[in-house]
Amino acid sequence: MSGHSKWAQIKRQKGVADARRGQMFTKLTREIMLAVREGGPNPDSNYQLRLVVQKARDSNMPSDNIERAIKRAAGEGEGSNLSEFMLEGYGSNGVAVLIEALSDNRNRTVQEVRSTLTKYGGSLGEAGCVSWLFDTRGVITIDTSSAAPDDVALMAIDAGAEDVKTDRDYVEVYTEPALMEDVRKALEQSFHVTSAEVSRIPKTTVMLEDAKAKQIMAFLDQLDQLDDVQRVYSNADFAESAFQGMDQS
Repeated sequence: MSGHSKWAQIKRQKGVADARRGQMFTKLTREIMLAVREGGPNPDSNYQLRLVVQKARDSNMPSDNIERAIKRAAGEGEGSNLSEFMLEGYGSNGVAVLIEALSDNRNRTVQEVRSTLTKYGGSLGEAGCVSWLFDTRGVITIDTSSAAPDDVALMAIDAGAEDVKTDRDYVEVYTEPALMEDVRKALEQSFHVTSAEVSRIPKTTVMLEDAKAKQIMAFLDQLDQLDDVQRVYSNADFAESAFQGMDQS
């Protein structure tokens, strides 16, 4: 299993377990508000809102919080000053970084991201400098602690998935973004879906030795903690040994 996938798993575990859960809910609230602003408050007719609400539920965000965010955006127009944009750059060791931001002050966000990149020996790049290294895919994660990975893979392919990758305790199913919701619905009939989202998957990766891997993971973590940063993608890849002791941290 590639390092970016393992790193994503650890982030999910930490996000639910530690004090960052509040920050995660704040970011999800912003996403909900933006989706309402762009497509209305009805998830049945607003595909993007439907996906964000499902992601919020997967992240254990309380239903009251979700409904409150929808009502605030629909009734008071909150979120009207938010803009969504992408920043691209490089970390140390030639690692490409793609950053999805959602902010009411683009200049502030750019400065915070640039400062973090510089702190870790990286740099902010021009639009398009690294985005070509990533494909947009739907990614569905299945808990296989009580399921056979082969069974998950067969059902996923039958449901329209493009690819399936397995790890010790989970399977990641890759789909075309437009098919992700249908594939998820098919899989959750028989298996426990822990998350499903549209993501950026690197076409090629940079394998890092353990010492450099830990530095890059700290760098990605710092970017991820910035308030205006919604998601961070990279083409860094790490050996399993780089994650020893992190799963419970």
